[in-house]
Amino acid sequence: MTGTALITGISGQDGAYLARLLLGKGYRVLRARRRFSNHAVPQVHELRIAGDVEFVDFDLAEMTNILRVLEHVKPDELYNLGAQSFVYLSFDQPIYTAEVDGIGPLRILEAIRQAIPTTRFYQASTSEMFGKAQSTPQDETTPFYPRSPYGIAKLFAHWTTVNYRESYGIHASSGILFNHESPLRGREFVTRKITWSLARIRHGDLDVLELGNLDAARDWGFAGDYVEGMWLMLQQRAAQDFVLATGENHTVRSFVGTAASRLGFAIEWTGSGADDQGIDRNTGKLIVRVNPALYRPAEVDVLIGSPKKAQEILGWRRKVSFDELVTLMVEADEKKVQDGAARV
Repeated sequence: MTGTALITGISGQDGAYLARLLLGKGYRVLRARRRFSNHAVPQVHELRIAGDVEFVDFDLAEMTNILRVLEHVKPDELYNLGAQSFVYLSFDQPIYTAEVDGIGPLRILEAIRQAIPTTRFYQASTSEMFGKAQSTPQDETTPFYPRSPYGIAKLFAHWTTVNYRESYGIHASSGILFNHESPLRGREFVTRKITWSLARIRHGDLDVLELGNLDAARDWGFAGDYVEGMWLMLQQRAAQDFVLATGENHTVRSFVGTAASRLGFAIEWTGSGADDQGIDRNTGKLIVRVNPALYRPAEVDVLIGSPKKAQEILGWRRKVSFDELVTLMVEADEKKVQDGAARV
């Protein structure tokens, strides 16, 4: 189906890639934005779709505003990607995270129920809900055990989505997405921090990359692949929840090594724990060191998802491999550093 799609969180990588996908399918795409937020969206400009996206004032904290917007624009599909999505920050801002990531989706679903129950709703759930994973790999039946305020808030929104689907018949689906990255990822996230910092080190703009737990293992895919899965969920006759993942596992350490090799470094690891260091064998220069201040209060050590259900029902497949993803991100940041973006 096509029609009108409303996207919250379009300033993030997922929202930008999703907007491009929907525009290509002939949708009218509306960007939900807070009235006093920064209207500039670099990600949308980078994908060259800024002139094709319309704006509506929309605040996840204000129920009457949400109701008025839905009654006015009558979206056929609503993708809720808006969130405080930085896990580390959620420990410092747990109440704000719960308000935006947990109660915000509840307000949207209640507004859909009251104003336009035919709207199809997508909720951005997360692998962080599995947290201290109870089985491996994780799929739609794996018990949840969140280990951060972010994961807890997202779990509230996830079960709210299930409840509104089962109680009121709303076409509401949650996508339980494992880590997905891109050149549009914010620099506060570890993968983009790695590629951005290593590019700067190569060009003499930064001395060393500081990271937390190098042995944390994640299931990393390309955001551009995952937004197609979001769209496919809302095209199904019956709403369901789906895991989107690659089924592969890589550590932060291996991400660093792969990214560094693309830039001509040859990382050799020495020490352990807080004394772990990455040395460039070519020059003997310290490239990476651990900063214990970057550890999470409660760590999630390993996450790896099973996309079997999405493959069988949605026909969804990831297209970009781990190595291709890292290369894509490194090349984009290398170009930005060369162009002087790091000095702005």
